[in-house]
Amino acid sequence: MNKKLVLGLSVVAIAFAGVAVAQQSGIKRTPLQKLDFPPGYNTVTAIAEVPAGGSAGRHTHPGAETGYVLEGEVELVIDGKPPMKIKAGESYQIPEGAVHDAKAGDKPIKVLGIYVVKAGEPLAKPAP
Repeated sequence: MNKKLVLGLSVVAIAFAGVAVAQQSGIKRTPLQKLDFPPGYNTVTAIAEVPAGGSAGRHTHPGAETGYVLEGEVELVIDGKPPMKIKAGESYQIPEGAVHDAKAGDKPIKVLGIYVVKAGEPLAKPAP
């Protein structure tokens, strides 16, 4: 019973963390599934959408992110690296704690993101 309660509260916390970042930056995250694995981490699969001309906003994750661009072309900006253009059908990786942003051009973008984040931490945090 306690495991179900903790799992339920974790899913709600992750969903609210995604909403908090979305409200701040215009990104929409739709959680698809959450797995308590590997030990001490949660693996979260989500769809992230950014409207045309918008951006996700500078943020970090308490773990690694890997993703696949479903629609549009993303300009991925990771602090300390040159910006990268990633088109539909291509994938990307972002290291744990890296400050980054995803920007849409003249068309909206949609990505399938997989986040392997430390358990008990929010999915994303805004960065200065």
